[in-house]
Amino acid sequence: MDHTAHHAGAAHEGPAGRDGHRGGPAGASWSTAAKATLHCLTGCAVGEILGMAIGTALLWGNVPTMVLAIGLAFVFGYSFTLFAVRRAGLDFKSAIKVALAADTVSIAVMELVDNGIIALVPGAMDAHLDEALFWGALLGGFLVAFFVTTPVNKWMIGRGKGHAVVHGYH
Repeated sequence: MDHTAHHAGAAHEGPAGRDGHRGGPAGASWSTAAKATLHCLTGCAVGEILGMAIGTALLWGNVPTMVLAIGLAFVFGYSFTLFAVRRAGLDFKSAIKVALAADTVSIAVMELVDNGIIALVPGAMDAHLDEALFWGALLGGFLVAFFVTTPVNKWMIGRGKGHAVVHGYH
C-alpha cells in the first residue's frame, strides 16, 4: 500500500524525504485527523486515568491530583509516539524531537478540554474511584476532548505539522 492510500487519500506536497515520501499533506482527511487524535487520546487517557486514580486513592487535593494526571498524560502521550518512531529506526534524541513536534499541541488541547470539563462538573473533583461521577466526568471529558482536538489535528496535519511529522517514519 502506498503512503497516500495509507493516509486515506490525503494529498501530499513538498520535496521527497529520505524515505521517498512527500512532505506535509496539502489537506488532511477527517479520517487521518481522527486516527491521529485517537492515538494521542490513548496515551493521554492512560496517563490521565492513572494520575487521577493515584491522586484520588492517596486522598490528595484537587491541584496535586490534576498536576499528576496532566504530567502523566503528557508522558504517556509522548511515549506512544516515541516508541513507534524508535521501532522505525530513529535514534533516541531524534525520536524525542519527533514526539514533541508530533504531539505537544494535540496533548495540550486535549488536556485543557478534558481537565476543564472535569473541573466544571459539580462534585467531579471530589468524587472517589468507586463513584460513577468520577468515571463519568473523566470519560465524558475524553469524549469532548476528542471532538475538540480532531479539527485541531486536521488543521495541523494539513500544514505538515503535528502528527504529520510522524508519517515519514511508518
